[in-house]
Amino acid sequence: MKVRAAVLREMGLPAPYAQSQPLKIETLELAPPGPGELLVRVRAAGLCHSDLSVIDASRPRVMPMVLGHEAAGDIVALGPDTAGFAVGDQVVFSFVPSCGHCAPCASGRAALCEPGARANTAGTLLSGARRWANDTHHHLGVSAFAEMTVVSARSAVRVDRDLPAEIAALFGCAVMTGVGAVVNTAKVAAGESVAIFGLGGVGLAALLGAQASGAHPLVAIDVLPAKLELARTLGATHTVLATDADALEQIRAATGGGAHYAFETVGSEQVLAQAYAATRRGGTTVTMGLPHPQKMFSVPAVSLVAEERTVKGSYMGSAVPSRDIPRFVALYRAGRLPVDKLLTHRLRLDEINGAFDRLKRGEAVRQVVVFD
Repeated sequence: MKVRAAVLREMGLPAPYAQSQPLKIETLELAPPGPGELLVRVRAAGLCHSDLSVIDASRPRVMPMVLGHEAAGDIVALGPDTAGFAVGDQVVFSFVPSCGHCAPCASGRAALCEPGARANTAGTLLSGARRWANDTHHHLGVSAFAEMTVVSARSAVRVDRDLPAEIAALFGCAVMTGVGAVVNTAKVAAGESVAIFGLGGVGLAALLGAQASGAHPLVAIDVLPAKLELARTLGATHTVLATDADALEQIRAATGGGAHYAFETVGSEQVLAQAYAATRRGGTTVTMGLPHPQKMFSVPAVSLVAEERTVKGSYMGSAVPSRDIPRFVALYRAGRLPVDKLLTHRLRLDEINGAFDRLKRGEAVRQVVVFD
């Protein structure tokens, strides 16, 4: 079938992207789903820094590729061996397909699925196949910037049909990653102090998760005053402008000597070092950002022992998507995770390059391409 999609053929084109047009809106041939696969009509797809990292070449991927990994849509056709799904189901995509059989999957660490990681690196579906014609690759097994896409059933989680697609999409990355880092990776308890560095979609989702977990005090840090204002409306008890010369001192004062947990969402080794410095003795630093693979991070080695500090990575919120997406949706419906407040822009597919300029400038939290 013929499908309109946003295709990246060359990484590293310069901003502004509205001029360089790294994403080309093309009509591609999409093959039917194979065994264990679903054909999904995409209803809404969010723009994420992980997409931007491919566009600017800080996260190299095989080219050409249909980008997009945070989305929701409706199943329109099933391949063989897709028990549990039906035509008409609304699904949210997971950007790491989980095979369910490898050692990480068997131990409840679906985000670290080994076959899923290999498929994502190769730009294929979990089976190793590509359903786009002309050697075009899949982004993280999803390729959501397209009217229709084929995904592994292991990349899809059913959600309520009445959940608006532009809200449902956010659970596939921003919410799963940010909230998951708080409740799965860190396991923040009520009354523990939290500092969140970077207030994009993932950082603000982490803030929502920390607030729902009863974290106190809850400190939000960013370089943009407008993001700090939004964080206050979402539950931050204190905000700190990251460019202030005494930013670390402000965080330590707000948390009584340092946070129990600091979360870094920017993808900067320098910000990660600041987050580590903002924790107290016995504190934990959790990083969700994805810096360039060549960047290195260092800490005073003795502090890991003498002060019992911990540094943890959190990929995809250490989530098991089939478990966590439904429970996070339930928290949203109960009013405890106001995910809808993260949605700042709705756009058409042909507006996507300019929207990535807006994301790069930090002028948006979550922008969503809405397909008619």
